[in-house]
Amino acid sequence: MTYLALSTAFLAVAALGGTLAAIVTRRRPDAAALGLTALALLLLTAVFDTVMIASGLFHYSPDHLAGVHIGLAPIEDFAYPVAAVLLLPALWTALRSRRTRRDETLRTEEGSA
Repeated sequence: MTYLALSTAFLAVAALGGTLAAIVTRRRPDAAALGLTALALLLLTAVFDTVMIASGLFHYSPDHLAGVHIGLAPIEDFAYPVAAVLLLPALWTALRSRRTRRDETLRTEEGSA
C-alpha cells in the first residue's frame, strides 16, 4: 500500500465523519475559521516535517511516495492536518450540541420539580 492510498483512505473517513457530524447536529463550523486553521496547520506541517526529515528523525521509502514534496515533506504528510480540519470541528460541534441538549434537559427537569 502506498502512502497516497493510505492518506486517501484516511481523508475519506475524516470527510465522511465530519459530514455526518454536521448533518446530525445541523450546524456547520465557520468556513473562515476552518480556512485559517487549515492554513496554519499546513504551514506548520511543511516547516516541522521538513526540519524533522532534514535532521534524520524519520524518512520515507521513495518507492511508496507520489514524488511531490513541499520542502522535504511529501505531499502525503499533508493529509493528516486536512483530516483534522475536516473532522475535529464537526466532532467538537456535535459534542457541544449534545452537551447543550443535556443541560437544557436538566434545567427543564429542575424547573418542573
